[in-house]
Parts: sequence; C-alpha cells; structure tokens
Amino acid sequence: MDAETVDLLVIGGGMAGLSAAARVAAEGGSVILVEKAERTGGSARFAGFMWTTPTVEEMRRVNPDGDPELAGALVDGFAGGVAWIRSLGVECRPPVPVLGFGRGHQIDTNHYLDTCERLIRDRGQEVLTATRTRSLVTENGVVKGADFLLPDGTSRRIEATWTLLATGGFQGDRSLRAEHVHPQAADIGLRANPHSRGDGLTLGRSVGAAFGKKDAGFYGHLMPAGVSLADPARFVDLALYYSEHALLFDTTGERFVDETVGDHLTTMALLERPEARGLLVADARVHREWISASYVEGIPGVDKFQLCHRAGARSAVADGLEDFASMPEEWGYPGATIRDRIEKFNTTVSANGATTPGRLLDRRPLDEPPYYVVEAAPAITFTFGGLLIDAGAHVLSAVSDGPAPVPGLLAAGADAGGLYRRAYAGGLAPALVFGLAAARTALTETPTAVGR
Repeated sequence: MDAETVDLLVIGGGMAGLSAAARVAAEGGSVILVEKAERTGGSARFAGFMWTTPTVEEMRRVNPDGDPELAGALVDGFAGGVAWIRSLGVECRPPVPVLGFGRGHQIDTNHYLDTCERLIRDRGQEVLTATRTRSLVTENGVVKGADFLLPDGTSRRIEATWTLLATGGFQGDRSLRAEHVHPQAADIGLRANPHSRGDGLTLGRSVGAAFGKKDAGFYGHLMPAGVSLADPARFVDLALYYSEHALLFDTTGERFVDETVGDHLTTMALLERPEARGLLVADARVHREWISASYVEGIPGVDKFQLCHRAGARSAVADGLEDFASMPEEWGYPGATIRDRIEKFNTTVSANGATTPGRLLDRRPLDEPPYYVVEAAPAITFTFGGLLIDAGAHVLSAVSDGPAPVPGLLAAGADAGGLYRRAYAGGLAPALVFGLAAARTALTETPTAVGR
C-alpha cells in the first residue's frame, strides 16, 4: 500500500464508528469514515442514555451467557468512555439507576455525534456519506481497505492499515431477521434506522469472520400492535416499558413469561408465541405508578395508554374483570380465559403463593379497577448476533483452529457479536467502549497475517 494509506477506515457512521474515527483523529491519526445514509448518526440519534452495569459481577448475573471477556471490557471501559464524551464538551448528567440493575448518564446524543463528525473534519480527515461499500480489499489474507461506490456513481478504493465494520447490525433486513432471530421476526416492527441491513455481517463473513452467538436474540421493546413506527419520535413515546408491572397474555389466553424481569426480555419471549402478539393488562395502580410516570429518572412521564389509544392501537378500559368476557371476537383472544387467569393470579399472589410463570419482582395483585388493555407486539432496535470480536475489537476468524483474528479487520457496535445472549445491559455503551477500543488498536498495533 502507498503513502496515502490511512490508519483506520471506518465503515458505518453511528455511535461506534464516529467514536472510533473521532478518537483516531484526535490522537493525530489518519482516518476516513464512510456512511451509506445521507447523514451520520444511525440509530444512536434516537437514544439518550449511556449506561451499563456498575460491576462485572452484576453483568454476569443479568447476562450469564455472554462472553465474559467482552463483558469485563465493557464494564472496565465505561468510565473512560464517559470521560471521553465529557472531554469533547458534551454534557453527561449525574448517574441514575437504569432498569433496576444498571447505572448510567443521560447525554445529548446528537450533540456528541455531531461533535465527533466536526472533530474528524476539523483535523483534516474525510467523512463520506451516501456512499456504499462494494467489498473488502485483501492481500495475503490481510484486510487492507475496501472498494466503494460514491454518490456520483464513480468507484473509489480506500486503503487502510485497519478497517472497522460499524454498520449497525442487521435488524433492517427482514430475511436476515428471520434467519438469525426467529422466523416470525421478518414481520416485526423496526424501532431503528432502516439502513442497518447486515452490510457489516456480509463483508466480515466474505473474508472468513466468525458469526455468533446462535440464538443470541435482540434488543427491542413491546410496542402497540398495528401502529406504524415510521416516525422515530414514536420509538420511545409508544414503548410499553410498564409491561414489567403488568400481565401479558398470548392469543391462547396464557401467561408465558415473568414480565417483571424486563420489557426487553418479554419482547423476545412474545416473538416466539403464536402470531407474535399479546394483550398487556394493567390496573389503576399500575396506570398511576408506571404507565403515566417517569420510566427513568430525569425523563418526564407521559400517559402511554393514552398515547397508544390516540395512535389507533387496539386498546380498551375495562371497568372490572367481568368485562373481559365481552372482549370483541375479532381481537382473537379468549376473554373469559384471561379473566380467569387474572383472578387466579390475584388470589395466588395475595396469599403469597407461587405463580406460573414465576413473578420475581412486582408480586402485587392487579385488583384495582379499571383495567387498561393494550395489544402489544415486539419491535426490534438492534441485533445481538454479529461478528465475534475480542476486547480489542479484533474480528475473530471462523476458519482458524483457535480464536485467531482476521488480520486488519475490526468490528464494534451491533456489527460485533458475543457480548450479549438473550440479555441486555446497554446499547450505546458497548458501541462507545468498543469503538474506542478499535481506535486504540488502530493507533498502537500492526496487523499480522495469520501463520506469519
């Protein structure tokens, strides 16, 4: 490669890619960032909390099947990531609890992303948008850049010592969701940008990268069924976080999951039920304490039931449990069965008995009418399965005898897999931490061909 070779080529301009590119530029390295959308930022522009577990022990508890090396690197690198954000003049508000087991900061995500892009450009480095990646360039088994299609239709090869895949996962592709998440995932809602369609996965696997973990799952939330998610403002407004304190029934009228372990986990469970839809039932207490209250400290509360109702969701207010028997037939749920299940649940928990499924946290009965009913469906934000990496963001090979890297190739954000398996402890934080790890690798290491 010639003298114009950059230290780092970043494919994907979301949280991971912008963090990596900005850090390299800030340290005096050369970098080019390529984004296929018209604007950088990706799905990170719809998020606002940087958080994860405060300890490795807590991470292992909530994410027992995740890669322990990556989990440890995330927890250990979180404080440094927050310090990096603050060093750019972006406010990180004081830490608050998240999901009961996490700890994190509310940040102005758009300010951070735009600051990263400005820093890259101010240091004389390139940011290319509306540019598509055709293929990776390899030489003697080492990734040495990529070929691109520019907006004007011309081609360009960019050579690099290191290439980072940070295209955001594959949640935007129906067929990949069906193949790697669940057959019913092809038809679920997308609460993310539409551009993350598995480009990083395809590029990585084309050079022998390992993909995993099997049945890793995804991060998402329950949303009102049948309501369009075309407006990104609805991603948070309509998310049914309060499901942790309600009861969820499938189309057979059965509870099938401990709702209290988290809406993000209940979402994965509902995907695997008949028709991937269910009725979420809350009472007046839950409406008062959770549906219309703040979900995370610092975020104003809104009445999510009213938002869903106004958005056209299938919803109703029942004056008492006896009203469930009169549920409209076209809804497709056995109302009398659901009524009986709620009555049995209330009797059991009032007597401090064991429910099926269990109820780990909120074990209070739902016995304060009226009842608030919303039909819910899973929606996906990003995928957990991706290219396997190590703590330095090196992509691991699927064709080597041991955990050897694909020389010259890095991955971060949702393109990287292995960290979570059917568990979740933050999305922005791993993108930030492993994006910065990729920058560190690019600034301090030289790729070595396997076997040399």
